[in-house]
Amino acid sequence: MYVLSRIWVSVLGLVGRVLRFPKPFSFVGPDASLSLVREIIGLGVKRVMVITDGQLVQLGIINPHIGLLKDAGIAVEVFSEIEPDPGYETVLEGVERIKDFKPDAVIAVGGGSSIDAAKAILLSHANDCHPSKLTGIWLYSWPRKRCLPFFAIPTTAGTGAEVTIAAVVSDKEAQIKHAIIDPKTVPAMVALDPRLMVGLPPFITAPTGMDALTHAVEAYISTLAMAETDELARMATASIMRNLLKAYADGQDLEARERMAVAASMAGLAFTRVGVGYVHAIAHQLGGLYHVPHGLANAIVMPYVLEFSKPNCTRRLAELARVSGVGGSGASDAELADGFIARIRKLNADMQIPESVKELRREDFDKIIDRVFAEAHGTYGVPRYLGRADATALLEKLLP
Repeated sequence: MYVLSRIWVSVLGLVGRVLRFPKPFSFVGPDASLSLVREIIGLGVKRVMVITDGQLVQLGIINPHIGLLKDAGIAVEVFSEIEPDPGYETVLEGVERIKDFKPDAVIAVGGGSSIDAAKAILLSHANDCHPSKLTGIWLYSWPRKRCLPFFAIPTTAGTGAEVTIAAVVSDKEAQIKHAIIDPKTVPAMVALDPRLMVGLPPFITAPTGMDALTHAVEAYISTLAMAETDELARMATASIMRNLLKAYADGQDLEARERMAVAASMAGLAFTRVGVGYVHAIAHQLGGLYHVPHGLANAIVMPYVLEFSKPNCTRRLAELARVSGVGGSGASDAELADGFIARIRKLNADMQIPESVKELRREDFDKIIDRVFAEAHGTYGVPRYLGRADATALLEKLLP
């Protein structure tokens, strides 16, 4: 099984090197989101749907953006029913709203859930199908139609969804998350606006920031890594290690917020080319079964997966340690790799992220492992494959 998985991963890696993935034009800096809206107005659109969550509406975060659109004579519809880990039902409801309103452009505003939901809604609408028909890698599917013009304004520095070809949606009935992977989901333009992130509380800043770090680290240790993704992953890792605690301690620090937003996008650009690994494969199951927030699950799981993977990626972890300022100049690769994992554990501890998953139950181990293997083997370029005994031992460490 592992040999066949490696062969198929190599095929996917070759495809990833040959294909040109789209990259959105990015507005960056305080009030960049308003600049993006002005650019959209300049395109001559007449009807715009904003996809977001109810909390952002209640907080008035999107009011300035809606005001600009309406002042320009543009009709605006707000679809604010996005929940964490959006499910098929939400996607289908969004499709119906698009059919009714008939927008000529869509703007997603919010965290990864809002942007992922918008991607799934747009692709389902364009192809007139249930979102379950879109899950998996687009290479396996029929040629899909392109979506409506799409723009994104992230309000968290974590998922990198604004630049990736992936969207995660949930089958709530089956308690499982599925990925829709298609270049047609990438927005045309995005805005990384730190002013929209200053109000994030520490308990949101921490897991979203660790989500971005997971993307960078898993992209760097992937067997599919290439020069372009290596550069992005190194820069993202170094920036997150320098700025996450600053943003966590002082949410009003605009510079730290902006650097975290840029780092999250760089990490997104890296992993959208080479994929992720076991941290995500396990975290997706914890989210699907127990509704553990994705960034939190990644943060908890990452040190354990890196410890397991370390024998096959010691040099790579050491390189990340060096760019992150971990360890002395005379330290060996093994010492630096250990130091890097220790720094991640300390970062978690400093931000009050637990070492275990309180919802995890031993009776679910077999189901979790089956789903992890189904997701990771043959699709992710992990440096070291888990066997069933390895996976069981890892889950044991996550028990409360």
